Amino acid sequence: MMLASGNSSLHPVFFILLGIPGLENYQFWIALPLCAMYVVAIVGNIIVLHIVRTDHTLHEPMYLFLAMLAITDLALSSSTQPKMLAILWFHAHEIEYHACLIQVFFIHAFSSVESGLLMAMALDRFVAICFPLHHSTILTPAVVGKLGAAVMMRGLLWVSPFCFMVSRMPFCPNHVIPQSYCEHMAVLKLVCADTRVNRAYGLFVAFSVVGFDMIVISISYAMILRTVLGLPSEEARLKAFGTCASHICVILAFYIPALFTFLTHRFGHHVPRVVHIMFANLYLLVPPMLNPIIYGVRTKQIRDRVIRGCCGKDP
Repeated sequence: MMLASGNSSLHPVFFILLGIPGLENYQFWIALPLCAMYVVAIVGNIIVLHIVRTDHTLHEPMYLFLAMLAITDLALSSSTQPKMLAILWFHAHEIEYHACLIQVFFIHAFSSVESGLLMAMALDRFVAICFPLHHSTILTPAVVGKLGAAVMMRGLLWVSPFCFMVSRMPFCPNHVIPQSYCEHMAVLKLVCADTRVNRAYGLFVAFSVVGFDMIVISISYAMILRTVLGLPSEEARLKAFGTCASHICVILAFYIPALFTFLTHRFGHHVPRVVHIMFANLYLLVPPMLNPIIYGVRTKQIRDRVIRGCCGKDP
């Protein structure tokens, strides 16, 4: 076993990522749809970014948050998918120790950022529907920028201790991670020391980030629902619900697999490993792929720009 000596800990030179244990004979073929989904995620989010950047009429809170979400999705999917495809196609199972910790950081930091952006977008919908006359004065570009910066800083500051705490701990001789990427709990299971503080901090981050964001989102949509149901005409109610439909779909696509993966890591001892690993893989890929598709289909301004671009009518 190759170990590198640090100031106060021993760590392996590299870890072994198994990919999808139990489906070794099918990994090559499983990688094909994963690669296709990754390509869709990259192309779709780049298109959304380009449209928002070049069309000044879209420099409004909803679209600025959508551009931030696209950047986050690009970082989140690219932090795992290239290495995952290399494992499944080329059997490149080794990942250097520090590269593994960097992957842990990127995965959890940008997951936190994505959750925060979904919360900020819910607040935007709340203000737009409940206080339409004051929307432009409440959510100015400066306020949107500060919200985005706050969400980013929260992700960086809350997640950084993960890597620092793990890097100070000794590892067992076993350095095999039975999945396709380095995740905090998966790396923590290889530590030969008491990890209760690490696990407690992980739960604190999960509840203080995702728990807080989901509470704000729930309150925002409860207020939106009350306002919409009080509108005088059915047409107005349908229009208001339509402006929220895309965001609700994106919320469900992100939180359902995220919560399943989080709970399975800690409490799902009877969940088949292959099911857990497949969900863990899709959790970091499906939302980045679906977000630009959902907003592209549901948002008229983006849909029209894409159609004009495809038809060669884009100025």
